Amino acid sequence: MSLPPDPARLQLERDLFLRLLELGARDALRPFLEDALALITSVTGAARGYIELSGRASPTTDSTAPFWLGRGFRDDELEAVRQEISRGIVAEALATGRTVNTASAVVDPRFAGQASVQARRIHAVLCAPIGTPALGVLYLQGRAAPGPFSPEDLSHAELFARHLAPFADRLLEKAAAESRADATRELRARIQTRGIAGRSRALAEVFRQVLVAAPVPVSVLLLGESGTGKTAIARAIHDSSPRATGPFVEVNCAAIPEGLFESELFGAEKGAHSTATRRVDGKVAAAQKGTLFLDEVAEMPLSVQGKLLTFLQSKRYYRLGGTDALSADVRIVAATNRDLEGFVAERKFREDLFYRLNVLSVLLPPLRHRREDVVPIAEAVLEALGEEHGQPMTLGRGARAALAEAEWPGNVRQLENTLARGWAVALSEGATVVESHHLFPDRAAIEGPGEAPGGDLSFQEATRRFQARLLRETLEANGFNVSDAARRLDLSRSHLNELLRAFGIVRERRP
Repeated sequence: MSLPPDPARLQLERDLFLRLLELGARDALRPFLEDALALITSVTGAARGYIELSGRASPTTDSTAPFWLGRGFRDDELEAVRQEISRGIVAEALATGRTVNTASAVVDPRFAGQASVQARRIHAVLCAPIGTPALGVLYLQGRAAPGPFSPEDLSHAELFARHLAPFADRLLEKAAAESRADATRELRARIQTRGIAGRSRALAEVFRQVLVAAPVPVSVLLLGESGTGKTAIARAIHDSSPRATGPFVEVNCAAIPEGLFESELFGAEKGAHSTATRRVDGKVAAAQKGTLFLDEVAEMPLSVQGKLLTFLQSKRYYRLGGTDALSADVRIVAATNRDLEGFVAERKFREDLFYRLNVLSVLLPPLRHRREDVVPIAEAVLEALGEEHGQPMTLGRGARAALAEAEWPGNVRQLENTLARGWAVALSEGATVVESHHLFPDRAAIEGPGEAPGGDLSFQEATRRFQARLLRETLEANGFNVSDAARRLDLSRSHLNELLRAFGIVRERRP
């Protein structure tokens, strides 16, 4: 004979659902999740909480950048924590579709071998998938009071994750629709942006800074990680300025030997050095009435920095070995991926030159901060390759998802190289569509139903594996009847077929 429900427990669950319902009326994803995470950490007594969402249709949608936030972590450690907890425990919950509940991860044989678990001495953990198929995960770590999470905490976490799913799904769709809107359209009508693909707010902010910098005759310093497109932005500043009809001359300061730097920049008289068999003009003279772009300016030798400073102050310079002062009307745009202020403090870069170059500065965000630009950039690269070689190709939906979910430490340059390689591989196979396996040939294939989930998976890879496993198991259970599987999974038949193509799932022919 079953016991009657506990009135206090029913009341708490009712209050939890009503509170979520109230929060779900909001239209902004971040405030909703912040308050929802505060609610569940309070109800369960968790010391720390984390939510990450990627969306139900991540294998086929254009915008698949995960949304995440934490509670109880210091700002300076949240990113590191995210990288650590997006593997192992979270991968287990997503790959199995079941809640992970451990009293102490450091002694749990499933997780004790993970370096991050031991380094942070992670004990009590609750980790529940959000929705089925999983669109995200709820992770609770540690308790304000000693001891493990209770069965009631487990029940509340699972109830929370189940009720959170439809609200989060709606707000994710809204955020995706907003990200698909081109925030750069108005600015593109006011400045020259040839060769710069993207539609994000972050890119629009860069364009706003270009709009400010282009018309004024002052030096500009472009800052940002390697591969973020500083050359393209320098060109946009030039093309949008009154100097657009003049030359745009680029100098890679890291590629010039120190002994030749001065003559490369300012020119040299005949006999000024061993290779000067005749008088040569430098890049400053070549950029007359135009723009001189000094890329990787932090690598400029100190001996040349003083001469560049003199030119910036007076617009006059001397050829190497020359005695006649020359003048040039040149605008300087410089770029670096280094911490120039740190270089100044270490006396590797002249402070007075730094201030002369940094009259206006433009900060270029890394690709991970504007993931909605990944697919537009990829499509533009493929289009350019097709036009150049007469072999047009399109980007498959699975490939778009894989590109958007991948990490790009090398930013746009790495993305371009990946696309060029994938295009070449697809071309060699006679394909007209670039798919994920063309772009990432070294990525492990989706695991089979008998394989155990790996302990070192990213959140996105674990999500893909869970979704692939669910699809495969559903199809195998009904004899690979796609229509029936679509009904069971609440998907349209066309959507299910797209997922099968994205994951490479085919029916095995049996003898």
